[in-house]
Amino acid sequence: MALRRILCNSKILTSANFNCGNSRSVQTLSLPDLPYDYGALEPAISGEIMRLHHQKHHQAYVTNYNKALEQLDSAISKADASAVVKLQSTIKFNGGGHINHSIFWKNLAPVNEGGGDPPKGSLSNAIEKQFGSLEVLVQKINSEGAALQGSGWVWLALDKEFKRLLVETTANQDPIVTKGSALLPLLGVDVWEHAYYLQYKNVKPDYLKNIWKVMNWNYATQVYEKECI
Repeated sequence: MALRRILCNSKILTSANFNCGNSRSVQTLSLPDLPYDYGALEPAISGEIMRLHHQKHHQAYVTNYNKALEQLDSAISKADASAVVKLQSTIKFNGGGHINHSIFWKNLAPVNEGGGDPPKGSLSNAIEKQFGSLEVLVQKINSEGAALQGSGWVWLALDKEFKRLLVETTANQDPIVTKGSALLPLLGVDVWEHAYYLQYKNVKPDYLKNIWKVMNWNYATQVYEKECI
């Protein structure tokens, strides 16, 4: 039961719509709806990619997390420490996949709903102060993403302790908080091949260039201002 309390009290999990109760019954995840149609981000991101990314990949993380959580519940009830330890990597990977993608969908928006519009207000000022310009920041994120070997994510994060912006990368499906408990994600760019390969083939830099045409800076600004103002 101690491990269950840890899971339920974790800010990482509750921020991604994990639902924890007080009973022994396992509280599972569900796939969140997209706030727009699958084809709404075209031509930057094709409807086919969005459908597969959401319905297949994100759904797989949810399904596998739920399965692992049920197995964990059983292992805890049996005091099977070996099984509990073995399940940690599966829970981290699939739970991280759910957390990251739940943020990613909010990071994007159709052009007619503000996608691609530059940040304004306090976030814009912070970007200019720390990076010199939005263009420099975008170039830095794209460079980090293009250079990332294997699969992972590139993040624009807020260090809540020092109130400063950071560009960080995480491997596989590690959430940004694995780089520091004070880090809050503002934008996350998925650089797994499944995010772009059907449309951009192996030319990841083209995907990174075009995704900014549908980047939802309004969401990032709201998260930033909630923490800093």
